Amino acid sequence: MTTSFDSLGLHPDLIQLLSDKGITSPSPVQEQTIPVIREGKDVLARSQTGTGKTLAYLLPLLETIDTNVKGTQKVILAPTQELAMQIVREAEVYGAYKGIKTLGLIGGAAIKRQIEKLKEHPEIVVGTPGRVRELIEVRKLKMHQVKTIVIDEADQVFQLGGAGDVNHILRSALRDRQLVFLSATVDEGTRRLAEREMKDFVSIGIDPEQMTASGLTHLYFVAGEREKIDMLRRVVRHFDPTKAIVFANNAETISEVEAKMNYMGISAAALYGDADKMTRTRVLNAFRDGQIKLLIASDVAARGLDIQDLPLVINFDPAFDSDHYVHRAGRTGRMGKTGTVVSIVGEKETFIMRKFARELGIELNERAMQGGEIKDKPAYSSNRPQRSFTKKGASSFGSASQGKPAVRTSSAKDREQSSNVPGPGRKNERERDRKNKGAPKWLKDKKKEQ
Repeated sequence: MTTSFDSLGLHPDLIQLLSDKGITSPSPVQEQTIPVIREGKDVLARSQTGTGKTLAYLLPLLETIDTNVKGTQKVILAPTQELAMQIVREAEVYGAYKGIKTLGLIGGAAIKRQIEKLKEHPEIVVGTPGRVRELIEVRKLKMHQVKTIVIDEADQVFQLGGAGDVNHILRSALRDRQLVFLSATVDEGTRRLAEREMKDFVSIGIDPEQMTASGLTHLYFVAGEREKIDMLRRVVRHFDPTKAIVFANNAETISEVEAKMNYMGISAAALYGDADKMTRTRVLNAFRDGQIKLLIASDVAARGLDIQDLPLVINFDPAFDSDHYVHRAGRTGRMGKTGTVVSIVGEKETFIMRKFARELGIELNERAMQGGEIKDKPAYSSNRPQRSFTKKGASSFGSASQGKPAVRTSSAKDREQSSNVPGPGRKNERERDRKNKGAPKWLKDKKKEQ
């Protein structure tokens, strides 16, 4: 039996707004989270990126706002300006049925204008932790009526150094406030904070054994360092996506990939973690509008991005760990759609792919590119030779089925050295004679006897 928004007790006008957007039934995380938040319980929810977490907490927040109360009642914290403004836009759309006002408080924007807007007593405030804390400290954001604090992408908030700001914000709120954490991954630090700050919280995990969306296909290609750019070009040409995000691990690589892709005739633009608001907005608008095919970005720059209908994510550099892989992969395959995640790795980095597959419980297969077509490759363990080590630390290779070091037999080189035919063997003898030139006669005679 499929759950409906009506069965979750949402207001008919809110359900109509959802229907107008083509959303007719709740996703699993919405189905489990909405009733619990409406009851006022503390929540720690984990769900794959792109499964509708924003509406999972936003809808019950809107339902529980008392429009007769003048002042801010709900505070939502997000790790990046981009995500905060996306949440603001969603809140404005779905809060219209009750005339609810939402204000975004992000760093980089004019603080004086934000202070003026706070005088209009918005019921919902959405912001980055640093700017929200700043306005609390100057007594412009009043927290005495705040009933709920939500931290979206909680693990990223703390990874970006927002733990101190979050603690200050929590201290400024009422003791009986409701606290909601939502994230694609929940690390030990996030869980410990939840245990310390929440009261009998409800832990919600959607498919806890599956960290990435089920509609994703995960592939990787092996390429040498000098071949990676060409492999990227071939991958893009093969899949021919309307748009794709390419992840790189440092600014130098981002700049190089952007320049070379444009040189090869594939439109690309770079997005750096320290980009100012105007540059970020310009690049993202061009990407969303289809003016550029590839967005080359770092993990920090891409946090919180919600690009509609993104079919492909490419890891030009492998993710730092499985959590980063989850967040990168979460840019595609959102809200039940399909998507592809491709990694380009060196021969010595293939172990990272096996590690991610094991930790995330996903199928992550190697593929080869031949003649512009993708070819299947047998599984790593059954196709490639296994390496074993001697006591001296030297390595030898045998087949995976034998599992034994190769036995060295008499070779052509050995036979050459024992014959009178000119070759490497005779050369070695001359070399030994040269080294023996200064030796005493008795030692030379002794060596000849041997």
